Amino acid sequence: MARKSLIGIIDYEAGNIRSVENALKALGALYIVSNNQKELEKADKIILPGVGEARSAIESLRAVNLIEWIQNLKVPFLGICLGMQILFERSTERNTECLGILSGTIENFASIEPRLKVPHMGWNTIKFETDSLLFKNIRTEEYFYFVHSYYAPLTDGTISSTEYGVRFTSAVRYKNFYGVQFHPEKSAGAGLQLLKNFIWLC
Repeated sequence: MARKSLIGIIDYEAGNIRSVENALKALGALYIVSNNQKELEKADKIILPGVGEARSAIESLRAVNLIEWIQNLKVPFLGICLGMQILFERSTERNTECLGILSGTIENFASIEPRLKVPHMGWNTIKFETDSLLFKNIRTEEYFYFVHSYYAPLTDGTISSTEYGVRFTSAVRYKNFYGVQFHPEKSAGAGLQLLKNFIWLC
């Protein structure tokens, strides 16, 4: 019998870690929480949760020497919310240079429509833009839970999009890097299914 994958959750003082841990426990997944590179290298897959702002997240990752390590990862990686946004080249939030794994700039919803209620908070649907194992057994137009003031543009790597004043990337993939703008750990059954797919299929 094949062993279970070990999931490494990056602890960088900007993550919604407890909720992610609870979701992985519910799925019976094995995981570690660490900001130590040697510990994280034991993991078969990596999750980068995110709640907070871009500049602080990048500074926290730099302080624990994880910037280049993440950029050079070969194992499957899932960035959640802010963890997805900092995969891009740049964020207009405090004019932050991000990881540069994905092309594009993260913008604030308020820059598109000043009357739009920000943050975008609550349940919204996603529309599949391409097939992905991340969405196995999840229907298009499924609802997921969002909390964010900044959004990612549509790119060649967009695998799902969502509408809120503008159509933006709600899930993305580039090589072994996956990202979701919504919070699967707070998205009930569909969110657990997505995490299950990442853990066992991606």
